[in-house]
Amino acid sequence: MSPPADPGAGGLRERKKAKTREAIQSHALDLFRRQGYDATTVDQIIDAADVSESTFYRYFPTKAAVALDDGYDPLLVEAFRAQPLDLTSLEAIRAAFHDVFSELTSEERLGLSERIGLMLAVTELRAAMLDQFADAMHLLAEVMGDRTGRGADDPRVRSLAGAVVGGAIAVMFAVGEDPTADLATLMDEALANLESGFDF
Repeated sequence: MSPPADPGAGGLRERKKAKTREAIQSHALDLFRRQGYDATTVDQIIDAADVSESTFYRYFPTKAAVALDDGYDPLLVEAFRAQPLDLTSLEAIRAAFHDVFSELTSEERLGLSERIGLMLAVTELRAAMLDQFADAMHLLAEVMGDRTGRGADDPRVRSLAGAVVGGAIAVMFAVGEDPTADLATLMDEALANLESGFDF
C-alpha cells in the first residue's frame, strides 16, 4: 500500500512557486526602475533573482510577461465561483474583486501600481495589454457563462464581460495618472457604476 498523500504538500509547493515568481518579478521591477525597461535584459533579471534560465522561463515566457503577468486572474475566478448564487453576475464579480484586492498588502498594492505605470509608459507593453484584456474578457465570459448556464458566447454574457474589462481599463489609467490611488476602491466604484446603469 502506498502512503497517504500529504494534504499540505501541494499547498507548500504552490507557496514555494509563488515566492519564486514574486522574487523574479520583484528583482525585474527593481531593474526596470533603476535602468529602464528597454535597457534591462532577461539575463540581468536572472542574475539579480539568482535563478536559472529554465526557472525564469518556467514562470515568464518573455521579459514583457514579467511586467504583464500578476497571477490575479485565477484568484478572481476562484472568488467569483465562490459567491452565493442569489447574487447577480455583476454583484458576484464586484464581490470577487473586493475579496481579492482588499486582501493585498501595501507592498503588493505598490507593486501593482508600479507595474500599471510601467505598462502604460512602455510602448511594447502597452500594445501587449490588448491581448491581455482580450484574454481576461474571454476568461470572464467563460466563468460567467458557467454560472448562468448561458454559455460564454451569449451576447449578454460577452457584453457584460466586456463592460467589466472596460471598467478595469479605466481604473488602470486612473492608477497610471495617480499611483497613490487605491485600486480596490476605484474598481469597486467602477463596478458600482455598472450596477447602477450609469443613471446620471
